[in-house]
Order: sequence, then C-alpha cells, then structure tokens
Amino acid sequence: MEALVITWRELLVVVVAVLGVHAAALALLLRWSAAGGARWKRGAQPSAESQALNGVSLEIAELRKQVVRLQAEVDKFRSLGPAASPYNQAIQMARQGLSASEVASGCGISRGEAELIVALYRKLRI
Repeated sequence: MEALVITWRELLVVVVAVLGVHAAALALLLRWSAAGGARWKRGAQPSAESQALNGVSLEIAELRKQVVRLQAEVDKFRSLGPAASPYNQAIQMARQGLSASEVASGCGISRGEAELIVALYRKLRI
C-alpha cells in the first residue's frame, strides 16, 4: 500500500478553496437577507422605536431653529455694545457726579440700585 502524502501547498489550496466557498455562501446569505428585510420593512407599520426616533428628529430640528433665532438675538445685543445696559449708563452718570435720584430717573433703575452705584462709582473729590 502506498501512503498518501499531502504537501503544505496542496493543503493550503484546499483551505483557500473551502474559505472561498464559505465567503460566497455568506455573501449570498447577506444579500438575500438584506433584500428580504427591505421588502418586509416596506409593508410593515412603523414600530414604536421608529416613531420615537422621528419625534426626536422633529424636536432636534425645532431646537436648531430656536438656537439660530437666539444666536441672532445675541449677535444683535453684541452689536449694541456695552453702553446698552442701564447699569453701564448709571455708572457713567455716577462718575460724572450726578445724584442717586438723577441716576435712577435717567436710567430707569430703582432708587436703591442707583444709590449703590453712586456709592461705588462716584468720583473721589479731594
């Protein structure tokens, strides 16, 4: 009887052929399942998860609109500069030496706020 001798090259060819057959079978299975899954999804009702996802997507779109609107408002206020605040105006008036009642009436702030600003920012007279 003759002994059967298999070289490493022959074994490698067999392993590559077996792997090729398995890869082809896997590719066909994936293609079939993707096509079948797409057909199943087209006829099915939307699931609760997909409805929730759509709701979240709509909320995100609405929030993006709000962010754009708020950013426009922030840019508008930045363009006005620091003098737009009644408190900055009150500080300037206090530095000019005006009284608390004049600062309050000129800036539209309360008398107590005006007194505090005048006490903090009035010019020192030596």
